[in-house]
Amino acid sequence: MSADVSDWGQLPAGFLAPGPPSFLDFLARHVPEALPAREALPTTGAAPQLPHGTTIVAAAYANGVLLAGDRRFTQGNLIAHRDGEKVFPADEFSAVGISGTVGLAVEMVRLFQLELEHYEKVEGVPLSIVGKANRLTAMIRGNLAMAMQGLAVVPLFAGYDLSAARGRIFSYDISGGHSEERDFAATGSGSLFARGALKKLYRPDMSEADIVAAVIQALYDAAEEDTATGGPDLTRRLFPVVTVITGDGYRRLTHEETAEAARAVLDQRLDRPDGPRAELS
Repeated sequence: MSADVSDWGQLPAGFLAPGPPSFLDFLARHVPEALPAREALPTTGAAPQLPHGTTIVAAAYANGVLLAGDRRFTQGNLIAHRDGEKVFPADEFSAVGISGTVGLAVEMVRLFQLELEHYEKVEGVPLSIVGKANRLTAMIRGNLAMAMQGLAVVPLFAGYDLSAARGRIFSYDISGGHSEERDFAATGSGSLFARGALKKLYRPDMSEADIVAAVIQALYDAAEEDTATGGPDLTRRLFPVVTVITGDGYRRLTHEETAEAARAVLDQRLDRPDGPRAELS
């Protein structure tokens, strides 16, 4: 299907043909070569040398759900980028955090954003949050051949369920299988340490300020144990990306807000290097 319509001033027939409200199905039908899964598989064994991203953390709280990530991308044993972006809005009431091969992950996120926008334009209503999670499943499964070659993409999806009036979190494996998580979740190489920290600090009724502090503590602990996770960098003024999704929609905390929260964590660690202790009941 040619995109050049300058000679005849009309949309190609594919844009006018009836079909399912899926942008991915539209591409598969009319421009299949544009899908990432149709790309040739690598044969050089260079997957570890491509930029990879970790660590992503999500947590539900009183008013919605939070999704955050550190800023470091690694390339083998090197730091590829110190100020990478790993958390993206999917639509007005959901967001995606990426871990794995950065180039493929960012492309998948962009397709996912188009998929949700296309569905809403065709149907006139947005997908339910479970529908969004299922659409992301199909996209990850389409990348399975790449994942088996070492080019995996393992996102974390979070959103606000308007019908249930609460935040929800979905985690994935490389085959696209997803599970709904209770309370909090993490993915990426530092996820084990981040989850361990949150297990001690998390409470379901936490305020936004409290959950932001707990998540930054968790990312700090992950950075202490995992070389692929970057902690707050005061010298370069680089801090985690923190986003919240509530009934009012998606919002990314400003640089000043995250800087203040990160500095509070760092000040606390000067007195207590191992971080806050959970209360015993």
